[in-house]
Amino acid sequence: MEFVSPTYGRLSFDRMFQQIVGYMREQPEQPYHLIIGTDSLLGDDTCFVTAVVIHRVGHGGRYFYHKFRNRKIASLRQRILFETALSLETASQLSGELAKNGYSELPVEIHLDVGDRGETKRIIREVVGMVQGSGYAAVTKPDSYGASKVADRETGKSSPRARQVLRRPAPAVTPPGDAPVAARREPGPRRG
Repeated sequence: MEFVSPTYGRLSFDRMFQQIVGYMREQPEQPYHLIIGTDSLLGDDTCFVTAVVIHRVGHGGRYFYHKFRNRKIASLRQRILFETALSLETASQLSGELAKNGYSELPVEIHLDVGDRGETKRIIREVVGMVQGSGYAAVTKPDSYGASKVADRETGKSSPRARQVLRRPAPAVTPPGDAPVAARREPGPRRG
C-alpha cells in the first residue's frame, strides 16, 4: 500500500511508519495522538482516501494519505461502512507496528465521517460500535477532522474544480407544457 505525504511525497507503508516514529522522536516529551480517518467522493466510481495523522497535541502534526478508486457505491450506508472498514484496517496495521516498536500506549483514534445531524445520523451507532468493538476510540463530527477535513481535502471535493461543480445549481425541472419560470413574463403596465 502506498501513501502520499505533502512533505515527503510517495512512501511505502514502512517508510510512512518510519516518518511517524521519527516525528515523535524529534520531541519525545510531547503527547501524541495517531488519527486515522477515511472519506469518499462519489462520481462515475467511488474515490476513497484514508488519512493517517500524527498529531503533536497543541503543536500541529503531519499527515499521510492513501487514495484509491473502487466501483461506484451509490448507497451512503455502504460507503460509510466501507470507509470505517478501511480506517480499521489501517489502524490495525499501524497498531501492530507501534506495538513492535515500543509505542503500544500511543492513543489511536478513528475519525468517522458521520454526525448526529444529516443523513449519516442513522448509522452513527453502528459505525461507532464497530470502532469501539475493535478497541479504538471513535470520534464523530464535528470533531472528526481526520475524516471530515484531512481525508476530505484529498478526495478532490475541496479542489477549485470540485467546489465549482458542487456549487453549480441543479438544472430546473420544467413540467411538460409549462414554460420555464425564468421565461414567464407577467403582464406589466402598458407604456404608450
